[in-house]
Amino acid sequence: MKEELEHRRKELLPEQLEEVKRTRAFGDLSENYEYKTAKQELNRNKSRIRYLEQMIKTAHVISDRSSADTVGLYDRVTVYMEEDDEEQVIQVVTTVRTDPRQGLISKESPFGKAVLGAREGDRVTVAVSNDYSYVCEIRHIEKGADDGSAPILQY
Repeated sequence: MKEELEHRRKELLPEQLEEVKRTRAFGDLSENYEYKTAKQELNRNKSRIRYLEQMIKTAHVISDRSSADTVGLYDRVTVYMEEDDEEQVIQVVTTVRTDPRQGLISKESPFGKAVLGAREGDRVTVAVSNDYSYVCEIRHIEKGADDGSAPILQY
C-alpha cells in the first residue's frame, strides 16, 4: 500500500495536474471532453490516495498462527463441494485482498471462517445465512504466505 501511495503521490499526481492544466488551455470548458476526463482521473487518483492513507493509518498486522496441518491465512485449499460434485481451489486472504472470481476468499466470509483451522479430510459446514448452509470437504492444503501478488481492493 505504501508503494502504491508513493507512486500515486510522486508520479501520477504531478502528471495528472499537468494534464488538467494542459487540457484547460483548450478553451470552452463546457465542451472540453479532454479537460473533463483529465479532471475525473485526477479526482479518482486523489480519492485512491485518501483511501490508501486511511487504510495505512488504521491497518493492523495479522499473523497466521495456524499449524502445519491446518488451514491458515494465505493457504491454498482444495475443497470438494458435495452439493456441486466438484473440486475448487481457493486461497484464504485478508479482506483487502479479496477477489472471489480469482479464488481469493476473505477470512471474514462464511466460507473463510468455516475452513480456517480445518485439516485435510475434515468436512466443514459453511453457514451462508440462517436458512442456507452447505458442506464441503478439505482435500488438500498448500501452505502459503502473503507474497504481495494479490491486488489490494479498489475501494
